[in-house]
Amino acid sequence: MTDPTAAPDADYATYPSLVDRTVLITGGADGIGAGMVEEFVKQGARVAFLDINAEKGGDTVARCEADGPRHIPRFHEVDLTDIDALQSTIAASIDELGPIAVLVNNAASDDRHTWQEVTADYWDDRIAVNLRHYFFAIQAVAPGMLAAEHGSIINIGSSSYMMQEDFFPGYAIAKSGVEGITRTLARTFGPSGVRVNTVLPGWVATERQLTKWWSPEGEEGTLRDQAIKRRIYPREFAQMVLFLAADDGAACTAQQFLVDGGRR
Repeated sequence: MTDPTAAPDADYATYPSLVDRTVLITGGADGIGAGMVEEFVKQGARVAFLDINAEKGGDTVARCEADGPRHIPRFHEVDLTDIDALQSTIAASIDELGPIAVLVNNAASDDRHTWQEVTADYWDDRIAVNLRHYFFAIQAVAPGMLAAEHGSIINIGSSSYMMQEDFFPGYAIAKSGVEGITRTLARTFGPSGVRVNTVLPGWVATERQLTKWWSPEGEEGTLRDQAIKRRIYPREFAQMVLFLAADDGAACTAQQFLVDGGRR
């Protein structure tokens, strides 16, 4: 059976500068995050990833390990809304693997809701799940990057707020804040050689999207709006992140990069 989340075969680039580079990814257990973990491992990077889902995190490690990689990724189970736990886990990763050279802030949850349903508590939850931990993960890794005068921070945003989609306002509003983090800290860290960029996915064919949100009508509308008339896949999305993490992207900072098949 064809895997509906698998990208078409392609001869993707390899980046010598990513070999042995230390990479930390939040939300790497499944979906887009797992795709990035697997692609960085294929590049020979030292990868640690954080997620609350221990079962899927273990599955991602097993898939990577089966390919006989240069470095087996390290998985840490942690609730990213617990900032003390997040930062102590990052500190443990640094002790284990060395200073983080690449941070990919990815973890998020696009649960559907209407504006009428949002309570103050749910609003705080959407900010905590989709935005707040980005800043505090940066706070934990940036001192090492600044000392090394080298580093790449890649914040995963969402094209949803740009498209004015209205079925998850708390998520879309939080994701719009990702760009504020990128633009502000790119200016702060740039003189020390640390880059900060945003990569925004469109509709990417992950297991979660296909299981929870897919419909024939929804996919028809998406493909109608895209310039490329097919699904976009996690492995394809990861290629832009790899470029920004590698030395090849050394002149890129404070930018938004859309990977959406030309939908926006």
